[in-house]
Amino acid sequence: MDPIGIISTGIYIPESVMTSQEIAIQAGLPLEVVEEKMGIKQKPIPGKEDHTGEMGVRAAHKAIEKAEMDPSTIDVVMYIGEEHKEYPLWTAGIKLQEEVGATNAWAFDVAMRCGTTIMALKVAKSMMLADEDINTVLLAGGYRNGDFINYHNPRTRFMYNLGAGGGAIVLKRGHNQNRVRESSLMSDGSFSEDVVVVAGGTKNPLTIDNMDQYELDVLDPEGMKKRLEQKSMQNFLHVIRQALFKSGYSEQDIDYVAMLHMKRSAHAYVLQELGLTLEQSIYLENYGHIGQIDQILSLELAEEEGRIKDGDIIVLVSAGIGYAWGATVIEWGKPKAQSPV
Repeated sequence: MDPIGIISTGIYIPESVMTSQEIAIQAGLPLEVVEEKMGIKQKPIPGKEDHTGEMGVRAAHKAIEKAEMDPSTIDVVMYIGEEHKEYPLWTAGIKLQEEVGATNAWAFDVAMRCGTTIMALKVAKSMMLADEDINTVLLAGGYRNGDFINYHNPRTRFMYNLGAGGGAIVLKRGHNQNRVRESSLMSDGSFSEDVVVVAGGTKNPLTIDNMDQYELDVLDPEGMKKRLEQKSMQNFLHVIRQALFKSGYSEQDIDYVAMLHMKRSAHAYVLQELGLTLEQSIYLENYGHIGQIDQILSLELAEEEGRIKDGDIIVLVSAGIGYAWGATVIEWGKPKAQSPV
């Protein structure tokens, strides 16, 4: 079986930021709660031209340039950004294809909230293994769901970390470096309507009278919290361990975890349960939560800081509203001699 490897990644981060102090003032919270409990020192926010799909395009250009590749050799373009984008009812992947010059590709969009990158890696690898005509796949997209946050609504406090940015990954069949191993995904429909934008859909069409409901809200905050406490961390650890097992590894083999931004105590708990140190992950306190872009960002930061090397076993891990959990194992750089097939 031909290996599927990552040949490059790209990240775009807007220049504008919202500081922890600004969040604290708007939300009426002590600064130490924002910085220490929520784990936010600052987060990028979109500028005037930082549209969702466009941020994905910018990240994709960086990934393509880094790979020194001809974009016309890309076979499939997969948009992994958010549904909140330039236009409603719009396939952003086709615009992405046009903007990067992937003239011989076909394109589509996928969505699994903040679990989209993990899901897309699994889908892309499966497609490449099933269809010999698909040799190179571009995954790219942007995120700015912070537009829907009302800092005066305490029900959405756990989402005050939402930032903005774009990310991209290029996959290639037969690339025996940065090999994409196996993934594990879970979803639980009992949470499917806990967090929604109340107005704007077919259930509650947007009118002049319900504009104040065009924001993210939590419909059953106490019930959701109780159910998440029973399942979330358990499922988080399950997908990590399952992805490792399917890849022929165990948690003792992990060298680095590219984890989404969440409250500081939860980040530390996951590492502790896996027997890892704080140095084996990067806490994104200067970025907040850029949705499904977090794993790509963490991977790039780890590479820049020299935290990962050839043969390292890396786990990308996510959790998304809905609720979904996912993990993918990457064998970084050149594979170890004893690497599983």
